[in-house]
Amino acid sequence: MHSKELGTIQRELLIEAAPEVVFDVVSKPEHLKEWWPDDARYEPTPGSAGEIIFINPEGEGDSASFTVVEAIPPRVFSFRWTHPAGETAAEGNSLLVTFELMPREGGTSLRMTETGFREMGWEAAVLEEQYREHMKGWDYFLPRLAPYIATLEKRL
Repeated sequence: MHSKELGTIQRELLIEAAPEVVFDVVSKPEHLKEWWPDDARYEPTPGSAGEIIFINPEGEGDSASFTVVEAIPPRVFSFRWTHPAGETAAEGNSLLVTFELMPREGGTSLRMTETGFREMGWEAAVLEEQYREHMKGWDYFLPRLAPYIATLEKRL
């Protein structure tokens, strides 16, 4: 599902795993770095601040501030990211990502929503570029969730 407005990105997936497993994979740093960033440093509890790191093709790391907003196992995990280092994450200086999980026959329905683009106060061109980059990123990274979870299921 794609939002037409440059304010919200939303994706929905059906994953063949229990909500508890999916929750762990979208909330714990040791799992997150297996399908999304190259590294993640935070505690998966509300208020925990840390960072996620993406390594570019030149081998350099780009760090993004990361603050857990909500952690309600196995239903909701949300965080704010992209806020300036040293600042408290809030509406207007960060984007909010929420993973909502619902049990479904054969697994879990996951809805990922990212909001806050318009509230960042970016010029139109920057807003459009950031929105496109994040859409492209989620379209690349979210499909990696289910295959990674399948490797976990085989180990259990």
